[in-house]
Amino acid sequence: MKSIVLASGNPGKKAEIERLLAAFGTRVVTQSELGITEAEEPHDSFRENALAKARHVCFAARLPALADDSGLCVDALGGAPGVKSAYYAGTAGSRAERDARNNEKLLLELKNENNRRAHYVCALVLMRGPGDARPLVAESEWHGEIAREPRGSGGFGYDPLFYLKELDKTAAELDPEHKNRISHRGRALARLLELLKREP
Repeated sequence: MKSIVLASGNPGKKAEIERLLAAFGTRVVTQSELGITEAEEPHDSFRENALAKARHVCFAARLPALADDSGLCVDALGGAPGVKSAYYAGTAGSRAERDARNNEKLLLELKNENNRRAHYVCALVLMRGPGDARPLVAESEWHGEIAREPRGSGGFGYDPLFYLKELDKTAAELDPEHKNRISHRGRALARLLELLKREP
């Protein structure tokens, strides 16, 4: 595929997907760059929301569409923020402002909690065209824990708080190439590409 529309306006996601697809020479354009409105995400699962976003963008752009629905699930919060990760602390403000509020809220919720286990989830859906009755779906998880204070300036979302004990780093302290090899999104995309390779 020479071009693909990413069902997102998140510049962080676009940068990660572009790096992961660079070897294939695929041009990535976001739905916001094409003036396509965001899809409703009413579902309780990452997979269903990713499917809804992929269909919405694919029909609007008439081009192959890749949708990513991902989020952070914290054990002590019963899996929250989950599918509500992007708007955990509200919808107002820029993405950077929302990220900062989300991180503040998460730290507050876990203030007196010793169980810091958490994992990222990513569901990726590729629709090859508006008539694609069997879109490709790949999912992955990335396990870690929530740090007691933010560290690092890379990544986006909850990355400054997502601590990887075996590396003694947060996701925001990893260089992009390392993160893409081990992250939920990187592994989900690797699985998706494997599915594509197997197609006749």
